[in-house]
Amino acid sequence: MTVSGQSTAEGRFFDEDGTLGSPRIEDAISRATNYFLSLQADKGYWVFDLEADVTIPSEYIFLQYFLGREILPELKDGIFNYLLNKQLENGGWALYEGGEADISASVKAYFALKMLGASSDEPFMIKARKLILSLGGAARVNVFTRTTLAMFGQIPWNTVPCMPIEIMMLPKWFFFHLYKISYWSRTVLIPLLIIYHKKPVCHIPDHMGIRELFIDPPETLKYLDKFVPGNFRKNLFILLDRMLRPVDSMMPVYWRKKALRAALKWTREHMQGEGGIGAIFPAMANAVMALKILGYPEDDPDYMRGIKALDDLVVMRDTDAFCQPCNSPIWDSCLSLSALLEGGLSSDHPSVVKCRDWLLKQQVFTKGDWSVNAPDLEPGGWAFQFENALYVDIDDTPMVLMSLFRAGILNSVEHRENIAKAVRWIIGMQSSDGGWGAFDIDNNYLYLNDIPFADHGALLDPSTSDVTARCVEMLTMLGFDRDFPPVRRALKFLRKEQESFGAWYGRWGVNYIYGTWSVLMALNQVGEDMTSPYIRKAVEWLNSCQNPDGGWGESCYSYADPSWAGKGPSTASQTAWALLALMAAGEVDSLAVRRGIHYLLKTQRTDGGWEEPYYTGTGFPRVFYLRYHGYCQYFPLWALGVFNRLVSSGKTLESEVACKQPPDFLTNG
Repeated sequence: MTVSGQSTAEGRFFDEDGTLGSPRIEDAISRATNYFLSLQADKGYWVFDLEADVTIPSEYIFLQYFLGREILPELKDGIFNYLLNKQLENGGWALYEGGEADISASVKAYFALKMLGASSDEPFMIKARKLILSLGGAARVNVFTRTTLAMFGQIPWNTVPCMPIEIMMLPKWFFFHLYKISYWSRTVLIPLLIIYHKKPVCHIPDHMGIRELFIDPPETLKYLDKFVPGNFRKNLFILLDRMLRPVDSMMPVYWRKKALRAALKWTREHMQGEGGIGAIFPAMANAVMALKILGYPEDDPDYMRGIKALDDLVVMRDTDAFCQPCNSPIWDSCLSLSALLEGGLSSDHPSVVKCRDWLLKQQVFTKGDWSVNAPDLEPGGWAFQFENALYVDIDDTPMVLMSLFRAGILNSVEHRENIAKAVRWIIGMQSSDGGWGAFDIDNNYLYLNDIPFADHGALLDPSTSDVTARCVEMLTMLGFDRDFPPVRRALKFLRKEQESFGAWYGRWGVNYIYGTWSVLMALNQVGEDMTSPYIRKAVEWLNSCQNPDGGWGESCYSYADPSWAGKGPSTASQTAWALLALMAAGEVDSLAVRRGIHYLLKTQRTDGGWEEPYYTGTGFPRVFYLRYHGYCQYFPLWALGVFNRLVSSGKTLESEVACKQPPDFLTNG
């Protein structure tokens, strides 16, 4: 596309088809805004579907069978159709749209289809089986899939890593401790320790089994974790695992019972909220299975709450159905609110007021697991889900705060103390390296990713560029400058984290486009010289990644191979991130930005929304990705709104609600 350039002092420009740019953008913003307003819940929030790969709906089926629950026929048909629709041409299943077949996802989908009634003689099952065997068979699956297969008697329990329940009793100074791993690992692992301790087997009919997916007879399998030449630490942990196995059954009965009581107590205490333990599917599923194994009745309050929280994650469609890994109303709502306000909606608009009030009510004032490492820190953050009070996070909290700033909350005396609590909580959660992780302080014991249980490589929650940038952007919106010690340390961390080719890694979004957007927004807000060589290097990289259609895209494969950074089919969300990043760097008048804006305009639907089949969210790099159905809606509106404001006013990207200096209610506290 060729843009002929600006035509007036107001910043209007002509597209290649001769239409006037500004009215066309304003029309797109208006349609997107109206579309958003039509989706708002009565209580004031927005929530969009959150889709993972086929493993989660497959695990939902396994869970129902394990618990002995009947599945509604329409739900069975829906998940069956969903799994078939996600099957690749070669017979396997991928972790993300456009990805290659993954052995663990393929085995789980195949197993779930058999439980749902599929015969191994069906053409689609034959194709899947050939693919799985070509990848080495079901013996090559990851630890979590092995655990599932052991629970259904498909492989021996000795094929899973040895995780004695006495782990509950390990002291904090030991090389492994439950508060040295991430929130998601902890909530998954502790109820799983009960399962590993009991080693249950849910017997299924032979025709439902998957013996045909193994190259060697599954009952002969033993040690599936192999030594890795040259990796001393990993090999040491594998050796330790093999040494633990023969002594596991010889643990003193007294300590074993005490450890079991501790695991059960922790699990039940963390199941008290309506959102389920950790408000994430794997932890919730493990918890209810643990209670089932221990003989708790179906009318047990914790069991009933856990089941309801799991069922609430199911999404029914016309012809198919899937289970979400969690839900995302806080995240969706604060991003939607920011997008609408950046798109020009007034802060006193009824929808803005409803969302603002709803978000304010979701602030959490109780201490969670994070307080183990920060016992004197006062709570005040936000979670990701409808209810997850023990696990508020350092990504949502600054994003919520910035949306509230845009909505005028700083003018409200009534809410100042709670805003101050949230800001102080963020500052108090900074790690010693100057960055911020998502849920904990200094959760960076990287050697633990080498234990056999952690073959997914995501046991920990270290500081990341995207979360750190979010905190910097929020603090500088409040008037804290680069001389403020937490900001100064964070900027040093961000400089250190920049990749050699100019981008920043994105831990929670795909991938380098997401990370670079996050950092450049923060650097602009902090007042960094956007002509600095390291920033121009990031700009040059973004420009080099633009696709011929004017958009940007990046495949999840870039996590496995960084040479794929910034490469992939154009998407609305990633195009919006690239545009916001470039505009933050002062590139609003560039051809790249105008081509990107044109891409968003030409791909917008008539109803005001955008389509995006690709996964641009990240759960765990290389193993678990997310398709946020809201990303392709609010981020394009945000980018169009900022562009329209900049070209029509000539102002900088720096937020119009940013404080020149920190408010008195923050500094006096």
